[in-house]
Amino acid sequence: MTHATHPQNSHTFNIQTRTPDIYDCLIIGGSFAGLSAALQLARGQRQVLILDAGETRNRFAEASHGFFTLDGVSPVEVRQRALEPLLAYPTVSLRQTRVTAARKSEEGFVLQSDDGQEVKGRTLILATGVADQLPDIPGLKERWGKTVIHCPYCHGYELRGQPIAVLAGSAHSAMQAAMLPDWGPTTYFTQGDFEPDDDLLPVLTRRGVTIERTPIVAIEGEGGGEGEGNAVSAVRLADGRRIAVGAVYVAPQTQIAQSLVEQLGLATEEAPTGQMITADAMRQTSVPGVFAAGDTAMPMHNATLASASGVMAGVGAHRYLIFNG
Repeated sequence: MTHATHPQNSHTFNIQTRTPDIYDCLIIGGSFAGLSAALQLARGQRQVLILDAGETRNRFAEASHGFFTLDGVSPVEVRQRALEPLLAYPTVSLRQTRVTAARKSEEGFVLQSDDGQEVKGRTLILATGVADQLPDIPGLKERWGKTVIHCPYCHGYELRGQPIAVLAGSAHSAMQAAMLPDWGPTTYFTQGDFEPDDDLLPVLTRRGVTIERTPIVAIEGEGGGEGEGNAVSAVRLADGRRIAVGAVYVAPQTQIAQSLVEQLGLATEEAPTGQMITADAMRQTSVPGVFAAGDTAMPMHNATLASASGVMAGVGAHRYLIFNG
């Protein structure tokens, strides 16, 4: 019995080395979802171009958690580990650029990047992720991804046992507060706008969550500047009080790549933190041949879920190519 040599035995990175007239698939976004999609298509021997601006959502975090076999590895290293074997496949290329425009064509789709170049693809996968819209509160932005976080499964274990503040940003925040006592004593700050509903109030009470209605106006702690420490020691309230905490949770509003969505005419729907692209089980959008994967098309945001979504998008795009010539 003979065995095919796996392409990862070669360490040649295919970065803009081949330029076919038209790719089988163009993938916008090179993180968990986009790279997972590309791998499926690579193994189907399809010509794939990944276009990535290098602004992954998790770039503010020092480590990525909860991803099987890579728990605690930095997002930069996770991406590098994924790219090395992926770019060894002879049909996969990477272009480090920002996509500024997208349109449908007779052959499929045309993308334009900020350097003025155009590329064509028979199918298109949007794995652009989302941009977090953080509350404008002093001390919050500079600690984002460190001691100001959004997901206990992603970062909560490292901050366990400390007093937790939940900064409400939507009606979904009360549900977040109900989860967090498993990681530490929790105070839910309504910010005067997001009272728990009648169903959640008894759950918060049973879970020992303190409800504070005076808004947080600043996050305090040692450091907080560029290159400094990012500890949280307290939140300062509008009435001057300071409440000691070791972590602040916030569920920010999220923004998808709206201009690309509008240019392609994709349907969207409301998710708990903002709009998301509507996609079916195989991640195909309302426009045939366009697929959406990861945070941009899911209500729950998690590295493993994003990767799984990317797998489905890659398989979905491959099946589309099979049945549509």
